[in-house]
Amino acid sequence: MKVLLYNMTPEQMVYVDKWRKNHPEDDLETSEEILDASTVDMAKGFDCVSMMQVVDIDQEVVYKKLASFGIKQLALRSVGYNIINWDYVHKYNLFVTNTPAYSPRAVAENTLTSAMYLLRNWGQILQNEKRDLNFVREENLMSDEIYNKTVGIIGLGRIGTATAEIFSALGARVIGNDLIENPANEAFLEYTDFDTVIKESDILTLHTPLDPSIVNMISAEQFKQMKDTAIIINDARGPLINTEDLVDALKNHEIAGAALDVLTEENDFFMKKFDDISELPKTYQELAKMPNVVITPHSAYYTKTSVKNMIEHSMTDIKRVLNGQKPVYLVEL
Repeated sequence: MKVLLYNMTPEQMVYVDKWRKNHPEDDLETSEEILDASTVDMAKGFDCVSMMQVVDIDQEVVYKKLASFGIKQLALRSVGYNIINWDYVHKYNLFVTNTPAYSPRAVAENTLTSAMYLLRNWGQILQNEKRDLNFVREENLMSDEIYNKTVGIIGLGRIGTATAEIFSALGARVIGNDLIENPANEAFLEYTDFDTVIKESDILTLHTPLDPSIVNMISAEQFKQMKDTAIIINDARGPLINTEDLVDALKNHEIAGAALDVLTEENDFFMKKFDDISELPKTYQELAKMPNVVITPHSAYYTKTSVKNMIEHSMTDIKRVLNGQKPVYLVEL
């Protein structure tokens, strides 16, 4: 097979090289460029393209040219597929595969890390120490233990389920909401309705894919329903939360904290370096001032296991398709 892998990074190259060594019959070419209208011609002569990017592929010419090159499969090295324009996928008889299970536990462990950081008030403690040289053990920074908490999970696919198992193992009460209720999960979580999850959670964490129907799923209305002691964690997709409403909720003490691995505005600054905070979006500037907010640059998945599996699972599915087999991770919308 001959595959062009867009948006290649050094850590992924390690596993591309391993694939080449183990599969010398395969021709894998890599580029640091993202797939868009200016780079699509690079794909001419290849059997398939693979990509992992946060920038939307929303130009019709990309899909039209890929189809004209004889390429049928767009292989995403990621769980999320919201970067794809599905109207153009269908129009040009293309199909999309993703890698939904490269490491659900990586994201689940990041969710736990974020929750513990906020629950133990580390942001304020570290700010006191570093900025004010204040090492006093203040009463308002006394924390609670996780077995006393209710963890609410919106979206109980592979990642949400892994998250539920971890929090349940630590003794928390776990409740969740999903379109499909899996009876196998009932050993460690209680399914309930969306509003109950919002109202009863001490820790609310989001693990849904993104589609237009749930943009701003968490906004002013939901923040007003949440406990004022609750924290929210988003390791899924930025537009699930209305960022402006989140800033207001934090300022008005409607919730107690937030951990954000994704933001609606992340394409403007994630994976880039800046000289001054004034160059960053206003909402980020507001959030960055708050010791009860932690922001990471879309790195919840970022472990050695995840990166290895992104390459191996994606290449395996491409190989299956080119050998006339059905893909394991076909995305159907």
